[in-house]
Amino acid sequence: MFADLLRRMTAPEPETLPEPDARLALAALLVRVARSDGDYATVEASRIDRILVHRHGLSPFEAAKLRGEAEDLEAEAPDTVRFTRAIKDGVPLDDRIAVMKALWAVALADGDRDAEEDGFLRLVANLLGINDRDSALARQAVDTGP
Repeated sequence: MFADLLRRMTAPEPETLPEPDARLALAALLVRVARSDGDYATVEASRIDRILVHRHGLSPFEAAKLRGEAEDLEAEAPDTVRFTRAIKDGVPLDDRIAVMKALWAVALADGDRDAEEDGFLRLVANLLGINDRDSALARQAVDTGP
């Protein structure tokens, strides 16, 4: 099911992903962040669902279905470098900053700011072309309010 998407994401010159694939790739990145500390908590899965509902206008059922597909894709996806490169190449900077906020929202969902998640998010921000300052502002926006 994901072979074609993974092939396109890992091509030497990845193409811009069509909306359904981009949506799935972004959801899989949210799952990867949630799993980065070795504890994929229910609260993190619920936060991913809420982000998908808000970001894509999905019903809760559609969001849970997309998250399930994203969990499968994340498990099969290549290393984070190639995975995020496809997103960087296919998503404008302003949207990538919004993605960074969503990633921080997932990482902070369990109320525990884990060093492994912090390190992983620093790497992801860099790979998405987001500087440390903008990543910190994204975290602060999530940490202090909606």
